Amino acid sequence: MAVADSLPDGCAVDTVDIGRIERLIDALPGDLGKLFSAQEINDAGDGPGRAASLAARFAAKEACLKLFPRETALNIITAMDFSVVRDAYGAPHIVSTPAAQVVLGRHLVESIKVSLSHSATSATAVALKVPCVVATTWGGRLIYRWLPYRRRVILENLRRVYGGNVSEDQIVRLAQAHYGHLLSLLRELIAFRFLSERRKREMVRVEGVPELTEAFHAGRGVLILTGHFGNFEVSTVAGIEHFPQVKGRIHFLRRPIKPKWLSDLLTRRFNKAGFGVVGRRGSLEEIVATIEKGDAIVFPFDQYARRPEGIEVEFFGQAAGTYKSMALIALATGAPVMPAASWREPDGTHVLKFWPALEPIVDEDVGAEISRNTRAYNAALELAIVLHPEQWWWVHRRWKNRPAPKRGA
Repeated sequence: MAVADSLPDGCAVDTVDIGRIERLIDALPGDLGKLFSAQEINDAGDGPGRAASLAARFAAKEACLKLFPRETALNIITAMDFSVVRDAYGAPHIVSTPAAQVVLGRHLVESIKVSLSHSATSATAVALKVPCVVATTWGGRLIYRWLPYRRRVILENLRRVYGGNVSEDQIVRLAQAHYGHLLSLLRELIAFRFLSERRKREMVRVEGVPELTEAFHAGRGVLILTGHFGNFEVSTVAGIEHFPQVKGRIHFLRRPIKPKWLSDLLTRRFNKAGFGVVGRRGSLEEIVATIEKGDAIVFPFDQYARRPEGIEVEFFGQAAGTYKSMALIALATGAPVMPAASWREPDGTHVLKFWPALEPIVDEDVGAEISRNTRAYNAALELAIVLHPEQWWWVHRRWKNRPAPKRGA
């Protein structure tokens, strides 16, 4: 259905003929799973209003797609990336798949509100973008203006991810928010050593502990896929107190950072907290041995990797040098790959989250298998980044040797 040109930006409408859905149910009942989630099919029931209910849900999916015409045309998202669920009060809500969440995030859309209705012959849905408000601090704005450490790199990276989707003013606000995050990070690193063990434990909430514990119990080792999110140094050191049973069994793969005193400080903090540290270069045998004894390796995966260690794999729609070693290790050892990230909440507390292990991708071509799994790892990082974009390490040149995007592109 054509939507009137007068609709405001961020709003879309779609109408579906109920008779079409009735014919689909009669002719191909087994194909409903190709258009609707199991929850949607169940919620529609088996009564006389089933077709109207499903029609309204399909209209909602189509309206959501109309909010993002470019990504829809490129088949980045499809109708199955959106589903309708009802809350305890019966109000409809849109649930997005990880792929759709990345698209929403790159448009700085927090969520999509939806309204459903139907007549005797047709069902209509209205979808509305709820924008994400980027909060800045005076400290972040001050540093952006007067102490612009790597400001050009930060803005270039932000334009690669958000350019063409949001305004230049919003990109600048993201950069200012990122500087505010860096300032908070520095304060926390200094203050953390003076906190009591109880206070350290209270400042971090850990999500996904059962999944991580189950992975340990499987005995195949664990590869923890992560990046430079939030205050990962603080959240992990404090977070491990929530599951002391794995102390001594989690090892960070890292290379020294500058200045040396900061690198040494963080290493000592990790060791004192019960973490091992494995050097990044020339450590493949040590990594495999650690995995084979059932321990976990924390693998920071969001930095640029040049050949031969890296391969060109898509990251936010552009090729980026990405480490192939994680895919090689995972495929060789059978160790599950669990994404993880941390972020700071508005009240100053931290969240350390573990997602369920990624399903390994099998391909007869070994090179394609490595590339496809590596792309899946990058996709997991994309989701973690867009959930709290100001708290990722934008100062790193993730897309080295790629032309910088033009302003506003």
